[in-house]
This record gives sequence, C-alpha cells and structure tokens, in this order.
Amino acid sequence: MVKELQLRISLTEETIQDILIKKAAKKLGVEPENITSIKVHRKSIDARKKEVFFNYKIATYINEPPPEQTAYHFDYKDVSSAKEIHIVGFGPAGMYAALRCIELGYKPIVLERGKNVQDRRRDLRAINQFHEVNKDSNYCFGEGGAGTYSDGKLYTRSLKRGDVRRIFENLVYHGATEKILIDAHPHIGTNKLPKIIKNIRETILKYGGEIHFNSRVSDFIIKNNKLKAIRIQNGQELSVNAVILATGHSARDIFELLNNKNVLLKAKSFAMGVRVEHPQELIDQIQYSCNGQRNGLLPAAAYSLVHQVKNRGVYSFCMCPGGFIVPAATAPGEVVVNGMSPSKRNNAFANSGIVVEINVDEDIPKYEKFGVFKGLEFQRDLEKLAFNAGGKSQVAPAQRLTDFVEGNLSSSLNTTSYQPGLKSSPLHSLLPKTIGSRLRKGFTAFGKKMHGYYTNEANIIGVESRTSSPINIPRKNTLEHPEVTGLFPCGEGGGYAGGIISAAMDGERCAEAASQIL
Repeated sequence: MVKELQLRISLTEETIQDILIKKAAKKLGVEPENITSIKVHRKSIDARKKEVFFNYKIATYINEPPPEQTAYHFDYKDVSSAKEIHIVGFGPAGMYAALRCIELGYKPIVLERGKNVQDRRRDLRAINQFHEVNKDSNYCFGEGGAGTYSDGKLYTRSLKRGDVRRIFENLVYHGATEKILIDAHPHIGTNKLPKIIKNIRETILKYGGEIHFNSRVSDFIIKNNKLKAIRIQNGQELSVNAVILATGHSARDIFELLNNKNVLLKAKSFAMGVRVEHPQELIDQIQYSCNGQRNGLLPAAAYSLVHQVKNRGVYSFCMCPGGFIVPAATAPGEVVVNGMSPSKRNNAFANSGIVVEINVDEDIPKYEKFGVFKGLEFQRDLEKLAFNAGGKSQVAPAQRLTDFVEGNLSSSLNTTSYQPGLKSSPLHSLLPKTIGSRLRKGFTAFGKKMHGYYTNEANIIGVESRTSSPINIPRKNTLEHPEVTGLFPCGEGGGYAGGIISAAMDGERCAEAASQIL
C-alpha cells in the first residue's frame, strides 16, 4: 500500500529520514517498522517565522518495496541516416531540441558559434583576468549557453508550457543529482553543469547527431519565403528543410541579419537594472532570524522581492545565494554583469539582479527612431555607459547601496566577488531616470520588507541588462515563423522562454513542430 503525505518538521539532531518515518507512521496509524520505504516528492523551507520548518511531500510504502525505476524513459535511437533538422545554437533550447529530434527519429545537426565547455574556460579566464571579450565565446555563447557558467538555477513558473518533470528527469539521466527532482527551488551549480552538458553532447553524437562548434551562422538563404540554406562563417553553405533558431537573448547579429533579410521582428518589453551584493551571513541572519551562523541543515538563504513603482515592477532576478558576480559582456566596449553559484553555494556573498520593467512603447521615446531595435539600442547604450564609467575595461561601476539611494558618491566600496574589480561611480545620476529613480524607491521598500537589507554593507554594480531579449521573432501556432517557411524561432532568443527549464521545454516543442513539415 502506498500513501502520499504532507509533513512539516522543525530542525533537529535526528536524521531527516528517521523523522519522516516516525511522523508518517503516526499520521497513518501504523508501526514504523511496517514502513518499508519512503520517497520524497517535494521539499521546501518555511522561514517566515522565527522557527524554521521543512515541508515535505512524501510517498510512504507500507509492507511493499518502492518501484525500482522512474516512470520516465528516453528512447534514443540511431538517426545517423535519418532526415535532418538543423539547430542553430546549443544552449538549453538547442540541446533539448536535439535530444527530442533523436527520440522522434530525426537527425539533429547543431551549429554553435562558440566553443565546447572545456575550451570556453580559457575565454572566461581572459575576460575575468585580462578584460578581453571574445564575441563568440564568453559567459553567454558556447556549449550550454548562458546557463552553463552562470549558475544553473532550474526554478520555473512555466508549468503549462510542457512537462517540467521530464526535463528534470533528463538532467538526472545525464548525471544531475536527484535532489533537483524534489527541491522547491532546484539548482545544479556552475561547477557541476559542464559535466552534465558534456554527457548530453555525447548522447547526441552517440546516436548519430552532429554538433559543429565555432560555426557562427552568417547568412540565411531565403527564396519565395522559404528558408533554403544557411551559410556559416567559413563560407560553407548547408541546404536545409527545417531550422530551429535557438541563439539566445544576446545574439544581436542574428536579429540584425534577419532584419536585413526583411524577416518580421517585433520589439518587446524586457527589464534592466543593477546587481546588488550583500554578505551572505547578513542575508542568512535576516531570512533565518539567526545570528548569522545558520544550522548546518539549512542552505545559504535566498530571497525574492518585488515592488511596484510608478506602474512598473521593480524586482529581484536570478538571485544567487553564496555566489559570484561575473562579467557577461558579449562584445568589446560594454560591461554587463550576471550572477552564478557553485553547487554548495558556499561563497561569502549573496547577489541578485534588481531590475525594472521597461515598456518599449512608453518608457524610451528617444529610441523610437530605431524602430524594432529601440529596446536593443537602449540596452546597448546602458552597457556602453557602464563600460565608460568603469574606466573602459571590464571593471564595473559600483556604489554602496545606501549612497545610491541617497544620491552620494561612495568614498569606498565593500569587498566584492566580482573578479575584474569595481570602480566607485555615481550610478544614481548615470542611470536613466526610468530605471534609476524606480530602483531607488524599490530599494527603500525592500529595506522595509527585509529589515537589514538596506545597508551600506551592500554594493550595487552595473549593469544587469540581459534578463531577456528585447526582440521577439514571431511565430504561428505551428511554431513556424509566419512569413518564412521552415524557420522555427525558439527559446529566449525568440522571446519564448525565461530560463533554463522554459527554454528546454520550448526546444522540445520546436523539435516536435519541425518534424511535422518533413
């Protein structure tokens, strides 16, 4: 007999397993020894009050063994001689599109502008230590996309877009810990993701798919509104029938190429702001009502904040407990910051993007002359501003949080995890009012919601500008572009995802849609 239970437990010296069995036995009216096994389906932390609780959803097996296998199976088959589907980009959307193609019996041919995960490391070192930006290999471009070396948070609200559990199970199939199947806010970690991504690559190659690195698409050959071929940077031209375009939110050259080909694009709203960095010990103290020394069972504390200012949301984005801030520029002459965490989340700092909603039709009237690229040009200008304010390198402009809100230049800055370094800058006057004034009011409100959050122990660092794409590549209900047959805009680059999991689900959907026209 199997029973599903919701249990709530406080911190204790006993093992979690023992507590769950005792509580389940009492709730079900059976002896603990009759419970042959339990399986945790969901785990979350409730730290809203002084006493912290763990909430568990478990399956309890009474006088019977648990099932040995998951209900999910991945039926990969040899597709080396099958019909081809071309995939541009090998981030989460491109990877899962390729895996799904193989399950459906089609051969994926992946073109990735960047390098594999191992070779990307040299270019990340170059941007961190020597401030050299490789436009094709950086924190955004390369095998695994932006998620590989910028955290691997797997939380999503996109529960209606596909089978979320299937995406998680596939990650476990390729080497991720089973903890991601139960945690309310699952996370893999930057240090562990490369191995998983390498395993996904090997699965694709093993079953007959192709992956070509250092293969940036330089042209689309469109005839009679049908995509006939794609050309890559070395001049090679490939005939195509179906192309899944999964290039991510930062592939500006792809947007410009499509526009030059008169392919329909649309400007879309997005968000920009700064990244704030606190001592992790302080966030632990606030969230867990402790003296900063949290119980060993508790992870580094996270937070989620939102406040409305002048009809625009100001909110936390990509919060990284025990993490690092990294330089995420994709071209020389710009400074972009992002956050990441290792699997243990054991760094001394907590950081989060704090961003403001930008309505491209109302908030940036000076950029109307750029038409569909008005949001992209606004984004680009803010990144150039950060580059100049930081001293024209990857050093980032920064300010103490309280100084930013009060309008004072910081005479000194707090220690930071941002390796290229910080330069004290008057971000309160440099940022456009549509962003800066709302951020200042947002931070004040956050300080009232989280007592201790508003402090001069925190730095704000600019700019957090790549939260999502400022461009939408339209598509029909069939997921095909409305004007170009054979083109399937996909994932964050098309404006259809907002993270690893939603992008992966969209990749699977696009693979299924592309297979229908072959």
